[in-house]
Amino acid sequence: MKQLEVQIMGQSYLLGCPDGGEAKLLDAVEKVDTAMCKIRDAGKVRARDRIAVLAALNLAFDLADQHVRQAAPNASASAPIASGDTPQRLGSLISRLDEALSHDDQLI
Repeated sequence: MKQLEVQIMGQSYLLGCPDGGEAKLLDAVEKVDTAMCKIRDAGKVRARDRIAVLAALNLAFDLADQHVRQAAPNASASAPIASGDTPQRLGSLISRLDEALSHDDQLI
């Protein structure tokens, strides 16, 4: 197992990577970094843990959407949860996340 040092939203992480999996891991890191930076740069969320949750939800949504489109190519799906063109949906998701986290300050 190889270890790679990567940067996500300006913070370094040392990640384990199976031999031959470097390209896939670096692609995943790029997707996570891009998703997190996009949410941060929108300016509505500052807490790193909340940015991470929103990015994870967006990436999971995109993955599920890809599966739906592969299974039914003509099916239409709604936009990602925190897409730049739907600030109302982002605000709603942030409110729900705030409410859920207010009961338990530990995300993980």
